[in-house]
Amino acid sequence: MKCLVIDDEPLVRRSLLRVLQVRGHQGFEAEDGPKGLAAWRELQPDLVFVDILMPGMSGPDVVSRVLPSLTVRPFVVLMSAYSGEDSERLAADCGANYFLAKPFEDLFAVVDEAIERSAAAKATSVKGDG
Repeated sequence: MKCLVIDDEPLVRRSLLRVLQVRGHQGFEAEDGPKGLAAWRELQPDLVFVDILMPGMSGPDVVSRVLPSLTVRPFVVLMSAYSGEDSERLAADCGANYFLAKPFEDLFAVVDEAIERSAAAKATSVKGDG
């Protein structure tokens, strides 16, 4: 599975990429909103992790700009150090499938769940196309 991590914190990107790669997935990264937007459009990943607050363009802006133009929708996880109802509502409003609070307490479980949901959604999408 092709996965993209968009976050301005190098440690967060490396941590997520390591977990994804250990699970056998391709991991790609972008360090801010504009680079993330370009990478997303170019790579067409199956799973995307996006930080809410980043320089240049916020995570919700990135998600809102990409999702309407896609025919196959990836599983999108919006992340932030600011957890709570507002962040969860922001994730839902921009079209993300899931909100993940930082610091990550059980990153492996969240990544496994996101990968599982992404695979299931992709399988459903493929069946619906045929």
